[in-house]
Amino acid sequence: MAFKDKLGNISLKFKKNSAAPTLAANDASLLKRFARKWQENPLYSTTLVLVIMIIVQTIALGFDYPSFGAWFSSWGKNWINILRNNASVGIVALGMTFVIISGGIDLAVGSTLVAVGAVMITMINSNTTGVLTSAGITGVPAFIIGIAAALLMGSLIGSVNGFLVARGRIPAFIVTLGTMKICRSVTQNFMQTAGARVPREFRAITNTTIGGEIILPIIYWLVIAALLMLIAKKTPFGRHVYAIGSNERAARLSGINVERVKTLVYVLSGMLVAVATVINVGRIGSMDYASAGSGYEMDAIAAVVVGGTSMSGGKGAILGTVLGMLIIAVMDNLLNLVHVTPFLREAFKGFIVIAAVLLQKKEKAA
Repeated sequence: MAFKDKLGNISLKFKKNSAAPTLAANDASLLKRFARKWQENPLYSTTLVLVIMIIVQTIALGFDYPSFGAWFSSWGKNWINILRNNASVGIVALGMTFVIISGGIDLAVGSTLVAVGAVMITMINSNTTGVLTSAGITGVPAFIIGIAAALLMGSLIGSVNGFLVARGRIPAFIVTLGTMKICRSVTQNFMQTAGARVPREFRAITNTTIGGEIILPIIYWLVIAALLMLIAKKTPFGRHVYAIGSNERAARLSGINVERVKTLVYVLSGMLVAVATVINVGRIGSMDYASAGSGYEMDAIAAVVVGGTSMSGGKGAILGTVLGMLIIAVMDNLLNLVHVTPFLREAFKGFIVIAAVLLQKKEKAA
C-alpha cells in the first residue's frame, strides 16, 4: 500500500509539472493561429486595429459627464460627426477600391469632383445665369437634370481615363495625373468669374434631419457600399475585375474583355465621385474650385490600402475599404482630441499607408 501511495504521489507531481508545458503549448498555438489570421485575412487585422483605435479615442474623449446618458449622447454625436464628415471621401474610396483591385490607380478623383461640381452648379444655379433657370426650369425637375448631368460628367471623365489606360496602354498613374491637372485648371479658368447660388431646396438632399441629426450622407455611403459589395462578389463584372488584377494575361486568355472591364472600372469611379459631389454641394451649398476635393486622392488611397487591398491588384474587399476609411477617420478625430496641429495629421496618414504596404509585403513573403 505504501508503494502504491508513493506511485500515486509521483504521478500527481508529474501531472502538476506537466500542466505548465501544456498551457505554454496552448498559448503558443493561440499565438500561431492569431498570427496566421493576421497574415491571411486583412479584414481580421483591420477590424482589430479599428477596435483598438476606438477604445483609445473613447478614452481621449473622456468620462467627465454628469451621467452615463450624457456621456453616451456626446459619444454618439461625435461618431455621427465622424461618419458624416467622411462619407463623401468614403464613397470616392469605394470606387478607388475597384480601380486598385484591377491593377490601376486614379489620382484625378479630387479634380473630377471640382469639374463635376462646376457642371452641376452651372445647371441648377438659381441666378439668371443658370442654364436651367434661364430656360424656365426650376425646382425638382432642375435638380434631377442637374444630378443627371453630374453623373454624366463623372462617367465621361472616367471613360476618358479608362480608354487611355485600357486602349491607349498608357500607365494609369500618368493618365490620371494629367487628368487631375486638366480638370482643375480648366474648371478654375471658366468658373473664376461665375456667380452661382445653389437653391436652398437642393440642400435638402443632404441636410434633411432624421431624429434631429443630419445622417443622410452616412446612409448614402453605407447603401452604396452594400451594393458594391454585392457587385464585387456576386457578378461577373466583379469577378473579372479581380481576375484582371491578379493576372491580366491569364484573364485575357480566358476570354475576358480586359479593355472593356478596365474602362468600366474608371467609369464607376467617376460616377461615385459625382455622387460624392452631389453630397458635398448639397451639404455646403457652394464649391471652392481652388480647394474642393483637394487631398481626396490621398485619403481614398489610404483607406483602400489600410483596408487590405493590394496595390499590385487582384486582392481586396469593399468592407475592408469601409473599415480602412473608419480607421483614417477615427485617427483624425483622435488627433484633434489630443490637440495635434493640423499640419502633422497628414504625416500620420502617410505613416499608416507605408505601414499597411509593409504588412502586405510580409503577407506575401509568408
